[in-house]
Amino acid sequence: MTTSELFGREKVSRLLFRLAPPVMFAQLIQALYNIVDSFFIGRNGLTGLTALSIIYPFQLLMIALAVGTGVGINTAMAMKMGRGRKEESEKFAQIALPLAFILWLLCAILGFLFMPSYARLFTDSIGVISEVIIYGRICCLFSFGLFFESVWTKVIQAYGNMRLPMLAQIVGAIVNIILDPFLIFGLCGFPHLGIAGAAISTVAGQIAAALLVMPKGFRSPLPLKFFAPYAFLVLKLGLPNMLMQAAYTFYILGLNLILEEFSDAAVTALGLYYKWQTFFFIPLGAMQTCVVPILSFNFGAENFDRCKRIVRDSIIFGLSLMAVGTLCFEFIPGPMFRFFTSDEEVIKIGSWGFHFIGVSFLPMVTSLMFPVVFQALSLPLKSSLLTIIRTVALFVPLGWIFSRFGLDFFWLTFPITESLTTLAGFLMYRGIFDKKG
Repeated sequence: MTTSELFGREKVSRLLFRLAPPVMFAQLIQALYNIVDSFFIGRNGLTGLTALSIIYPFQLLMIALAVGTGVGINTAMAMKMGRGRKEESEKFAQIALPLAFILWLLCAILGFLFMPSYARLFTDSIGVISEVIIYGRICCLFSFGLFFESVWTKVIQAYGNMRLPMLAQIVGAIVNIILDPFLIFGLCGFPHLGIAGAAISTVAGQIAAALLVMPKGFRSPLPLKFFAPYAFLVLKLGLPNMLMQAAYTFYILGLNLILEEFSDAAVTALGLYYKWQTFFFIPLGAMQTCVVPILSFNFGAENFDRCKRIVRDSIIFGLSLMAVGTLCFEFIPGPMFRFFTSDEEVIKIGSWGFHFIGVSFLPMVTSLMFPVVFQALSLPLKSSLLTIIRTVALFVPLGWIFSRFGLDFFWLTFPITESLTTLAGFLMYRGIFDKKG
């Protein structure tokens, strides 16, 4: 089946069920590796878990740059193909490698230089600071695998191929999972590296994934004289995704700073929530990945009725599956925390917080889906504005306000923020396709 037949004619629900499972399976493996990673580090000591919670926003910032650039390439390619301009679509694939290289070099230099200062923002513990620096520097210096895999994956997905990226992410996660215990604990003659072993396992998995997508995703770079205009359009289209991910990073930084006033245990509890969140957000992440090329293709072809069906069905699909996360967070928060740690203070803080966070999962579907929809429809201002409302105007200010009443009240931030963002998203989405028609 050609890209035009797949994206333009296939029944929407069938199309989503066809494309989403490979993405969901790959993200499931990724989520499992994140959980296993923290499981092993937790067995090595609470210091390491706190360090992972602190470094997590910095990792998200790198992912924001990598994935956002890939999404920009993917969106531009899908739109050109929707208009029947395949040759021009390929030119956007040709800037993937140089853009990824530039962003990797930037992150490697800045991450190495500023990691000690970054660590000291969140803790006074010498042990935690040391582990943040070790883990963070390794992940930054060797993050080229992350950047190359991200852009090559999006080139491949622009043609509707979700299976090879799925296989690459699975292989990368398995490499990480296998190496973790050997390098962290020094099993079978391997050196006992502690948190450095976890970082090496992470970058090794990213490099393995990049090598698998390279044969299908790699293109010879465009001549230098054409680079700037194509790169500018890619970054423009990818900016909403970058902003959404980066804002996500900064709001976690903000929440970490708020919780640091209470205790390291509160910071650790929030960090463990984000580990579990990656697992339960698999359906939503799959919908976001699939919606961009499908929606961009049909928007380029001016098939607006089909665009509306794509948005509706993807939200219904996400809501039905995210309900599972709500049930788990409400009824088994204790066992979820004990999987990582036996520290009773972390378990008590986190279990209370999970009851509030679980309620926020359903409105979170739409609050996170709408920015992706706006991006796919070439409405970057709406996408960026909604992201700013959620993270800058609501999350951190509300977190600070509720924290003034005590740590127990802090967790109200999540359901209130997601509900208000969803309301804003519906107001911004209303009537978009009616105007186009």
